[in-house]
Amino acid sequence: MNKTLITVGVIVGIILVIFLWVRGFNNSMVTKNENTAKMWSNVESQYQRRMDLFTNVVNTIKGSADFEKSTLEAVIEARSQATKITVDPTKLTPESIEQFQQAQNSLNSSFSKLLLVVEQYPVLKTTDAFRDFQVQIEGTENRINKARDDFNSTIQEYNTYIKLFPNSLFAKMFGYTEKGYFKAAAGSEKAPEVKF
Repeated sequence: MNKTLITVGVIVGIILVIFLWVRGFNNSMVTKNENTAKMWSNVESQYQRRMDLFTNVVNTIKGSADFEKSTLEAVIEARSQATKITVDPTKLTPESIEQFQQAQNSLNSSFSKLLLVVEQYPVLKTTDAFRDFQVQIEGTENRINKARDDFNSTIQEYNTYIKLFPNSLFAKMFGYTEKGYFKAAAGSEKAPEVKF
């Protein structure tokens, strides 16, 4: 009888330890997963801010009747394409992050071309709306970089956690897979020249 109680006690103890570890692991993963979703939301928020600024500038430029329509239309089309790309925060795969980043890079590229064309319109460059944009865009780009850095830090913590042993044994079992990082766009090692 004593041996049976000891055996049952040991088995219950082992089950309790395993249960507590699995519960702790799962709770940590839920927290880390929610943190990645929050950081992704912050990234999207900053990109939305930039999109809104771009929209305001495009509307300001539209007011100039003699402005080059093809350049403006390219920006409007790139903006439309960029707004179509959404990423589910529960599926932050490297592929989905890259697709989002490519759409944003395309918008940024067409907008940079638009700014080069603006150089030929000195009256437009002196409007209050355009001057306000110049100030706001720098701050917005800094916010985007900060949000992306914070996102990458959170993803690095999450990815490291699911790869550590014994977490790696249970991560896939519970549906936790590696998430994607923001990476520098090709050619971004060269600083762009933006003139106003």
